[in-house]
Amino acid sequence: MKKHILIVCQYFYPEPFRISDIAFEWVKRGYKVTVVTGLPNYPEGKIYPGYGLFKKRRETINGVDVIRIPLIPRGKGKFGLVMNYFSFPFFGFFWNLFTKIKADEVFMLETSPMNQCKVGVAYAKKHNVPCYLYVQDLWPENVEMITGIHSPLVVKPIERMVRKIYKGCTHIWGTSPSFVEAIRKYVDPAEHDKVSFWPQYAEEFYEPKEKKAHKGFNVIFTGNIGQAQGLEILPEAASIIRKEGIKDVRFTIVGDGRARHTFEDSITKAGVWDLFEFTGRVKATEVPDYLATGDAAFLSFADDDLFAKTIPAKLQSYMACAMPIIASAKGETVRVITEADCGMCSDIGDAEALACNIIAMRNLSASRLTEMSENAYAYNKEHFSKKKLMDEIDVYMR
Repeated sequence: MKKHILIVCQYFYPEPFRISDIAFEWVKRGYKVTVVTGLPNYPEGKIYPGYGLFKKRRETINGVDVIRIPLIPRGKGKFGLVMNYFSFPFFGFFWNLFTKIKADEVFMLETSPMNQCKVGVAYAKKHNVPCYLYVQDLWPENVEMITGIHSPLVVKPIERMVRKIYKGCTHIWGTSPSFVEAIRKYVDPAEHDKVSFWPQYAEEFYEPKEKKAHKGFNVIFTGNIGQAQGLEILPEAASIIRKEGIKDVRFTIVGDGRARHTFEDSITKAGVWDLFEFTGRVKATEVPDYLATGDAAFLSFADDDLFAKTIPAKLQSYMACAMPIIASAKGETVRVITEADCGMCSDIGDAEALACNIIAMRNLSASRLTEMSENAYAYNKEHFSKKKLMDEIDVYMR
């Protein structure tokens, strides 16, 4: 009889999160998989066409049974985001009361909000089954970073919620060694062994593509355009590069998100629109072809200590596509890029250093750029292989 995994996650296909690929892989490995999720609305903040309160609430995708409970879409402002964060666990409470699903274990992917995990923990407790949690956003740190609120009146209740969720989990994984340390602060010392490191992987369609002809030196960014990415540093760097008399550097932005207008305003302010091109949101499967039009891939963070602990999923995608990487980052991201010898890093917020790195990479020999590409691909294969990482998780699931 197939083992039945219940995945509880506020986001699922067609939203662009890797939990979908994990679920599809488990079906291939012989598990029965049911997903309890919300109505898709990320990142635009409105419900996807074809979905709604009375439309496509249940469907089967690649062998995965998907149940969509109501939620309030994210919208464009902070109030909508707060309502979105609270609506999923609210409706999840009622789903838990009436569901007849009998699963053998629960797996939760936590990318904000953390309170979505209340649904999975409650189910596991009610049915006395193992409960596993994969943490991709640290709380309360993430809330403090986004809101700028550090008052104990707000933070302490979140900390209590986090401790309770962690207490209800059989095992917890963090996406970086620093995440593991941060999670253990909210776990009883006697249970520290139940927290371990499990990095993200890039799906199989992230692979090197034949380079496409293009003019100049093209720096390409792919993914969500949000506050956390701190992309406003790119126009600053572009302005510095222009003042150096360099005219062949270009920036391609592949993606969309809540902070796009703020980012575009920063390009206008810097007067460098002629150096930027936006493609809008594309399918994840199309990203490798876009990367093939670039000479280097870019990633950055907003200036917050939280991001020193983060290994972004974007990094694995870039490395799997054999891209030299230019990063405005610190901590774990710098460690990986340095160990792999696959790119150049500057500190978060340092536009001058970023501009220097872009110019320096532009001036590298073709053989050195090829070496960086090969190093990125090899490091990803050794440390972030999908098969290797899914085999590791199988030890717990089986």
